[in-house]
Amino acid sequence: MTDLNASRVNHHSFILTGIPGMPDKNIWMAFPLGFLYTLTLLGNGTILAVIKVDQSLHEPLYYFLSILALTDVSLSMSTLPTMLSIFWFSAPEIAFDACITQMFFIHGFGVAESGVLVSMAFDRFVAIQDPLRYASILTHGIVGKIGIVVLTRAVCVVFPVPFLIKRLPFCHSNVLSHSYCLHQDAMRLACASTHVNSLYGLVIVIFTLGIDALVILFSYILILKTVLGIASRAERLKALNTCLSHICAVLLFYVPLIGVTMIHRFGKHLSPIVHTLMANVYLLLPPVLNPIVYSVKTKQIRRRITQVILGTK
Repeated sequence: MTDLNASRVNHHSFILTGIPGMPDKNIWMAFPLGFLYTLTLLGNGTILAVIKVDQSLHEPLYYFLSILALTDVSLSMSTLPTMLSIFWFSAPEIAFDACITQMFFIHGFGVAESGVLVSMAFDRFVAIQDPLRYASILTHGIVGKIGIVVLTRAVCVVFPVPFLIKRLPFCHSNVLSHSYCLHQDAMRLACASTHVNSLYGLVIVIFTLGIDALVILFSYILILKTVLGIASRAERLKALNTCLSHICAVLLFYVPLIGVTMIHRFGKHLSPIVHTLMANVYLLLPPVLNPIVYSVKTKQIRRRITQVILGTK
């Protein structure tokens, strides 16, 4: 018992992994990652600026889009310090408490983004189901309260995670398999039972991300039912077109998430590079592509950005 406690006390840091098995190649990822982070900040910053400046975009849909952009930026900034540390400065070590803090923010903003996507699905349902009462149902106050509920849920759900990790003794290897700290990654290094951690992680996935996915699916079933009841083909297409950006955002979030989950569960025989690639795609791809999707598919935002670029009113 004394040896175990000593091992736990001496375990003050973790070692993060860049490209598994090829640490000398980390420098080759520095500029592509820098480019992705720049795109994330530029794209989401543009979305936020356009919505703030253009009074015609002060509507529920665009308020939710602003919350999504803020969540994407926050999620990217949660991984940025360790990514820069590894790939730009070749400093893979991270303090134990700093790792737990990063873990909290990554998982928290992931849950928050799922909640925002549910909110946007509700927005599209109300807009198509009851367009005449859309503005009166989703007032500024209601949108603000929904945003607070989404953030509060994320904080409450992820709050126990740092404590569940901190109680574990770590007397084995302290080398993590990613460039940032994740609960499931740190948990596997513990030299004690992790059943409570595993169970809580499963509960989070089922009762947040799983239920959110079902709610979004059910919302679109109702939306499709409503759209099919519209007599005019042109109006049906117009209604569906307003949902395309959100559908793309949902796919960008859930498809990589499912991929990471499947590989983690069934792909233990795969190369560590595959695991690292999928984990990076899950965290880095949505923040980069979401603003591009909304800029291309949303006419009002596309028009405003074009006006700014061309210098016209």
